[in-house]
Amino acid sequence: MKKLILPTLLALISASSIFAQKTITFLSGDGVTITADEYFVNDSLPWMLLCHQASFSRGEYQQTAKKFNKLGYNCMAVDLRSGFECNNVKNNTAEDADKKNKPTEYLDAEQDIVAAIDYLFERGKSKKIVLVGSSYSASLVLKLAVDNEKVSKVLAFSPGEYFGKKLTLKTSITDLNIPVYVACSAKEREKVGDLVKDVVSTKKTIYAPSEGGEHGSKALWKTNPNATDYWMSIMMFLK
Repeated sequence: MKKLILPTLLALISASSIFAQKTITFLSGDGVTITADEYFVNDSLPWMLLCHQASFSRGEYQQTAKKFNKLGYNCMAVDLRSGFECNNVKNNTAEDADKKNKPTEYLDAEQDIVAAIDYLFERGKSKKIVLVGSSYSASLVLKLAVDNEKVSKVLAFSPGEYFGKKLTLKTSITDLNIPVYVACSAKEREKVGDLVKDVVSTKKTIYAPSEGGEHGSKALWKTNPNATDYWMSIMMFLK
């Protein structure tokens, strides 16, 4: 099986274009202007929503959005209000939230993800959305997927208890009953495994390399020596 998959995977990882096809804006629930990059293939494909980690922006997915395109998804990488910059791409949503004196803590970004789901659900003519999260946003997409009927699958990279006393993620996601993929670095494996062990989904994949790896979706970047293994595990999950 690996011999058949690997050539396709290597071709996918060597995709040369890393630029968004289109930058768009729409409003969050409290009036903050959300900026996002669309990586569009065609109308027949479902949409994948890509959410960044702390201090980052939609630029986190410059390398990986095109690879998800190759796996059969339109993609939208979104700036959440809790972030700053990544790969020389500034977080415009965070700047607008600051200008409008809106709160920008991790949990405040949940409404941005909800607005992005609603936008893509309409954009995709009611096709369900695949959620992808990184670090704090990985925790948020797991939480949101529990009872949002517009979501079909979740990919969460390095989720954790990032919200202090405001939210206990482990207890809030036990009823998650759609396909879920969780990945992390080798040193995060024990904590992440414990976090999601009670999730009831019968289609649950937990992946970590035997050593090394990266925190968040940086695991998929070509600078990570384990990137090919992460991509192979994702391909098996999605298929």
